[in-house]
Order: sequence, then structure tokens, then C-alpha cells
Amino acid sequence: MQRRMFVSLIAAAAAMSFGAGAAHAADPVKIGFIVKQPEEPWFQDEWKFADQAAKEKGFTLVKIGAQSGDKVITAIDNLAAQKAQGFVICTPDVKLGPGIVAKAKADGLKMMTVDDRLVDGTGKPIESVPHMGISASKIGNQVGQALADEIKKRGWDMKEVGAIKVSFEQLPTAHDRTSGAVETLTAAGFPAANIIDAPQAKTDTENAFNAANIAITKNPQFKHWVAFGLNDEAALGATRAAEGRGFKADNMIAVGIGGSESAINEFKKPSATGFFGTVLISPKRHGYETSLDMYTWITEGKAPPPLTLTTGALMERGNYEEVRKQMGL
Repeated sequence: MQRRMFVSLIAAAAAMSFGAGAAHAADPVKIGFIVKQPEEPWFQDEWKFADQAAKEKGFTLVKIGAQSGDKVITAIDNLAAQKAQGFVICTPDVKLGPGIVAKAKADGLKMMTVDDRLVDGTGKPIESVPHMGISASKIGNQVGQALADEIKKRGWDMKEVGAIKVSFEQLPTAHDRTSGAVETLTAAGFPAANIIDAPQAKTDTENAFNAANIAITKNPQFKHWVAFGLNDEAALGATRAAEGRGFKADNMIAVGIGGSESAINEFKKPSATGFFGTVLISPKRHGYETSLDMYTWITEGKAPPPLTLTTGALMERGNYEEVRKQMGL
């Protein structure tokens, strides 16, 4: 009897819709913001702008770092126990999608994703979950265009240039960004055979350094190098590896993605390095707007748009302060 009642309760909870009615006006609003790598500057900035939204609207923001699937499930249960009404999440693994959706429904929580979009068992996006992401392919195109333009500006013979693609194929966003860069580079006349795949084990600077170091060591025929990857860490790791092999700012062009504090620190150095630029993507939109969207959904019953894609702006050593102001930073 008790087991039957428990199963019935779970079934009823799982049947709840994300779009179920607005919270009662008297209910205090509490929203979770779960990120996969809380130590990274990008996610710190997202939290900062989410805090700004919370102060403006008067809701409570619960910031949680969840680096694994188990921690995500625990985080959702924790939010339910705190009587939160919804959460924004960037999951450590997009393939956890069906499980995360089921857990959110079972706990009666609205949810939307940010940065990385959840996929189902067949690898297709879960379109029922509102998502704000980055147009990964277009940002990759921007990276590829920046590299191609700088190669031509320097008068390099493309046949003598190697390109380090710091790859992380497990993440669709990473694949789309690097594919976009390759697409634009090759369209500009860069030899596809000169693009060296450098897979990294994790998406940090150390692993990017290791991957790029192997690529450079195995290909001594190139006089110049360019590099790109998922984020600023990929480009910075490749820059450090190139420096270790004697390729300085005059023979190295790395373009990152993110506009992180690490990138800014690189621009602030007295002399230019091989880290040429970064495509700045705005954490304000991803932190502030998603939090406001969730607040509106909870209080007014108005669901966020199913899909919102943002783009970026190329930031270089000479213009980074101006570009940051234009992006609200």
C-alpha cells in the first residue's frame, strides 16, 4: 500500500509541466543557478550578473557548482528542499539531459539551460527546455576570420603556416566552434592539410598546453603557427606551448573565445604575446537575462523563448577596454 502510494506521488510529480502556472504573489521567489565549473571566470561573471537581477527584482539566488551528474541531481534536490521554484543550469554533460529534465519535473521545478544545450538519447537538442546559448558556429567563424585576416596582414605564405585546432569533441559547443573556425579559415585559402588536430583531455590551459605542445613537436616543418579552440584557455595554452618552442608574437597568432580575465591580463602585458585576440561573449546576457526570464516565468507564468543565441565581438590588445564597455562589462 505504501509503495503504491509512493509510486503514485512520483508519477503525479513527473507529470507536472515546466510551464505550470505562476507562483502565488505572496510566495518568496527563489531561483537556483547551477554551473559546471564554478571556479572559471566566465561562470563567476554569470553569477555576478544573476546576482544583479536578484537584487533588482528582490528574489533569492542560490548559486551551486555541480561538476558531475551526481552533483547535479543533488543540487536539484537541494533546491527543491529550499522551496525554490526554478533554476538555470549549465550542465557538466549535455547527455545527462533526459535525467535532469525528469528530476526537475519530479521535484516540481521550472528549468532552463544556459551555454550548453541538453540533448536526448539520440543526441538531438531537448527543445522543450528553454535555452540561451552562444551561436557556436558563428563565433567560430569570427575566430577563423580574425586568424585569416591577420595572416594576410602579416604577409605570411599560408603553405608555411600550421594551425593548431585544440579540440574537445565530447562537447557539441566545442565541436561547433572549432568547425566554424576551420570552415572560415579554409574558405580564406588556408590549406586544410595544415590544420593539426590537438585533442585535450579537459578544457583548461594545462591540457591545451599539453595538446598543442605535441602538435608543434610533431610538425617542425611550419615557420609560423596559429591556434584556436573552445575558449581562451585553449588559445592561451597553445600560446605558452608555442613560446616554449621559440614561436613568439611575430610568429604566432592565437585567438580565443570568452574575453576572460586571463585574456585581459595577456593584453595588459608590457609586450605583445602570441595571444592575439579573443571573441568576447557577454556573460551579462547569460547570467542577468536568464535569471530575469526565470523570474518572469515563475511570477507571471510567461515561459522564456525556446531558443536564444548570442554572438560576440573580437577583442584585441588595442581595443579591449572599448569593446568591454560596449558589451556592458
